Amino acid sequence: MQARDLVAALADGRSWSGSDLAQRFGVTRAAVWKRLDELREAGLPLAAVAGRGYRLERPLALLDAAAIRAALPGALRPRFGEIEVHWAIDSTSSELLRSAAKRGDLAVCLAEQQSAGRGRRGRQWQSPLLCNVYLSLLRRFDRGMGSLAGLSLAAGVAVARALERCGAPALGLKWPNDVLAGDAKLAGILVELGGEFLGPCHAVIGVGVNVYLPEAVRNAIDQPVADLASICAALPSRNDVVAALLAEFARALDAFAAEGFAALRDDFAQRDRLRGRTLALSDADGVRHGIGAGVDARGALLLQQGDTIASFDSAEVTVRQA
Repeated sequence: MQARDLVAALADGRSWSGSDLAQRFGVTRAAVWKRLDELREAGLPLAAVAGRGYRLERPLALLDAAAIRAALPGALRPRFGEIEVHWAIDSTSSELLRSAAKRGDLAVCLAEQQSAGRGRRGRQWQSPLLCNVYLSLLRRFDRGMGSLAGLSLAAGVAVARALERCGAPALGLKWPNDVLAGDAKLAGILVELGGEFLGPCHAVIGVGVNVYLPEAVRNAIDQPVADLASICAALPSRNDVVAALLAEFARALDAFAAEGFAALRDDFAQRDRLRGRTLALSDADGVRHGIGAGVDARGALLLQQGDTIASFDSAEVTVRQA
């Protein structure tokens, strides 16, 4: 009895008794209980129902590559390479970075859970089983890495557009890589580069989207967080969320490849949650305070300090509202 098969049985949200599950898979009830305990520890939102057995807290379909491809606009389907779905992996981005040389453009890697999901500056990304979307996309560029300034901001625009298509209300962007519902983090983006500085090169764009956060996971995160379950009138399936993300990435990255960040700067500015706010920026030289003044043509954050405006690259600083 594989964990994936057990989850597939539970995914419809109905209650299953230990005896029914044992009979279905031809194992003992003790084997079922052991596997269920492992799934709980992995973050699966599993509930015991008195006298009725076990069920998921809400129906959650498994990721399915065929369903994702079918949900893409027809013209985009041939552009994507293999849509690879892992049950468990260290990191979807690490997998694409390891194998970039043998993959074509717009290769996609997904996982039901990650053991070493990461965000910016090495922070851990909470990756409970089956609840969220952990997606990485490989995009190749003819120009070199020096031409990719602002790519994480362009990716943020694509993610916000996609999640709004899935029913999320108007979303904001926090420089350089957070998608916000109100002031709470809904999704995060991490861009990692490979190849030649002068070209050609590739980018692996990693995205984590909170679709449904169990309470225990929410409590373990040290910042305000949101999920689609709490902000959408109807919770979209994760397969539809992935398809929307891929479609918007294809469009945004085509525009970025042709014109750079300038193609998406206005859209970013409309969603910029730091503009006009009092900020504290930390870098190797200490902490600086000022007013957010938007971003420049390369995607650097602008900070107004009195009569001067300074720019900061995303690799150099962390930023918070003061």
